[in-house]
Amino acid sequence: MYAYFAIAIGGILGCWARYAMTNLVQAIYGREFPFATLSINVLACFLMGFLFVETLERLTISPVMRIGILTGFIGGFSTFSTFAMETLLLAEQGEATKSVLYVVLSLVFGLLATFAGAYIARNL
Repeated sequence: MYAYFAIAIGGILGCWARYAMTNLVQAIYGREFPFATLSINVLACFLMGFLFVETLERLTISPVMRIGILTGFIGGFSTFSTFAMETLLLAEQGEATKSVLYVVLSLVFGLLATFAGAYIARNL
């Protein structure tokens, strides 16, 4: 039961963080390209790679806290469904190049960030 509460609290905090970061990135870069979702997903991938390894191999935290952070916070913070909708909207608006670029950048940077997070956690 505690795991569900940890996930809920982490999820709320993750959603708030996503909303704040979306507003900040859109205020800086605008809405012509979905930089906000891209940056959130790349950061979430990095955090997942880093914190997964860090909390498994180096830090001793409770399993409940770990699931609250990884599943709750990062799950609430990441935005894969938004990524999918923005990809669809770009394609439907005749922006096929932007749509493909967005998918490729999200995949490449997301994977690189996940590997970087895990690498940094293991080599601190």
